Amino acid sequence: MTAIPATTVANLRDLGGAKLCDGRAVRPGLVLRSGQLDRLDLGADPVVAALGLRTVIDFRTDVERSDHPDRLPAGVRLLVGDVLADKMNSAATKTPAAAQLKDLLSNPAVAEEHLGGGKAQALFGDVYRSLVNSGSAQASYRMLLTELADPDCGPLLFHCTAGKDRTGWGATVILSLLGADDETLMAEYLSVNAAVKHAFAPMIEGFTASGGDPDIALALIGVFPSYLEAALDEVSTRYGSMEKYVREGLGVPDETVEALRGRLVAA
Repeated sequence: MTAIPATTVANLRDLGGAKLCDGRAVRPGLVLRSGQLDRLDLGADPVVAALGLRTVIDFRTDVERSDHPDRLPAGVRLLVGDVLADKMNSAATKTPAAAQLKDLLSNPAVAEEHLGGGKAQALFGDVYRSLVNSGSAQASYRMLLTELADPDCGPLLFHCTAGKDRTGWGATVILSLLGADDETLMAEYLSVNAAVKHAFAPMIEGFTASGGDPDIALALIGVFPSYLEAALDEVSTRYGSMEKYVREGLGVPDETVEALRGRLVAA
């Protein structure tokens, strides 16, 4: 797994190179992850231009996409999978923290009220369980796996806003299906912390300078083992294994999974 030093795309990583249990590795240059692409500028970012992207999957909400629309290279196909749509539309649910990082970090008092005292960790645990069990999330991750199995897909990049939660779960599912062990899954999941904290550094500094609790800022900006463990526990409880989650929860047939493995695992 390789961090790509882009200047106009935050938290850009190639899943290629990830080591698998059988000693093989993920092919480089075919499946990439990042934060939002609203500042993408190929002229100023030859590293990104060299990736030759053909497909982009945007996991953000309608509001996120409207406020910060992706800037895409000519000829790139854009697919939208609103992972949080069901959670956003639930009458009993407020906007998930994963979709409103910037708003929460602009108001320390509101952040303390809604996220202080461990509430942030509990909220993210709930969000991560919904990444497994909600219909909109299942449709979005089904699209991701189906596209990656298509030999005509070309290099694919999937992203959300920060590229850590919705995107992190997508990466976990892919790597698990390809044969990565638990240690590798967690290492890749946590590897985004440095990039995300760097991208949001001015916001974090402003939040703490205004009296905000730095622990709340870290809970919002970073990723923690407990977040991913909540989703993995949901998979185990509901389906028993990642393969059954993909087959029964996402509705992805075994032949598609085999095609994905054949395309993404280096011989």
